[in-house]
Amino acid sequence: MSAEDAVFGELEAREAQTEILAGAFLLDVREDDEWEAGHALQAVHIALGELGARYEELPRDRTIVCVCRGGGRSARAAEALAGVGFTTINLVGGMRAWASEGLQVRNLSGEPGEVI
Repeated sequence: MSAEDAVFGELEAREAQTEILAGAFLLDVREDDEWEAGHALQAVHIALGELGARYEELPRDRTIVCVCRGGGRSARAAEALAGVGFTTINLVGGMRAWASEGLQVRNLSGEPGEVI
């Protein structure tokens, strides 16, 4: 896929969950303390500051749903990844929207987590 073919879109939390359940890859770009306090179970964590050095770890054959706390950092991540050929979606409202929809948030111990 070339950069011209890449897609950058946005979805609400429930729509993003549907995409994830259908096989999309959930990328959490928040900082370590945010991730540790609470994250979606399906997510993989790469902080935004590390993404430039680690984006090759991401699957190119799946849509990447990017999430942060409120949607700003993940929008930058989604746009940057789309610029290098990934198909990406920004989760509008981030983990705050995810949690407010009643979608599961867990901490590192697997217990109910919180979005900080």
